[in-house]
Amino acid sequence: MPRRSVRGEIVEAALEQFHTLGFNAAGVKGITDAAGVPKGSFYNHFDSKETLAVVVLREYGAARPLAILADQDVPPLTRLRSHFEELRDEVLRYGIARGCLFGNFGAEIADHNETIRTTIRESLGVWADAIAETIGQAQQQGSIPTGLDPAATARFLLSAWEGTLIMARTDRANSAFDAFFTVTFEGLLR
Repeated sequence: MPRRSVRGEIVEAALEQFHTLGFNAAGVKGITDAAGVPKGSFYNHFDSKETLAVVVLREYGAARPLAILADQDVPPLTRLRSHFEELRDEVLRYGIARGCLFGNFGAEIADHNETIRTTIRESLGVWADAIAETIGQAQQQGSIPTGLDPAATARFLLSAWEGTLIMARTDRANSAFDAFFTVTFEGLLR
């Protein structure tokens, strides 16, 4: 199998470093060391760590399991639950040691960096739109109450999900996930 490009190696290493350490603690040297490339290579592909962070956030967004939400062969409410189950399972695979990169960056640097804040806002908007579309489809099928506004409910679910990740990481336990699924799928969307 061919080796990824140097740029690709840097992006992949940065994703891991940012997700594990956070934006501020992840340095260019640590990223290039993790990528196995000389530090000078970084500046051939990125003019700053901020520029790299925007690329990483977009790559991270593209890897979110949004395709689950679009699978028209599966009932919409089942798709929505499966989407969040896949996200939960990803967090569990890492030992509940890291949450959502959007939420992590939002809490760490969105107040201090307009470019990254905008990228996070746009990424969360794409995610919320996919959830809202699924909620609307579930309403059309009669499996979710029609009194819920799909867009507002989607944004609420994303906010609840990000809070769930914080609680899960704090407790290092599944109880926050259990509460999210119970309240969401046995309460709000019932």
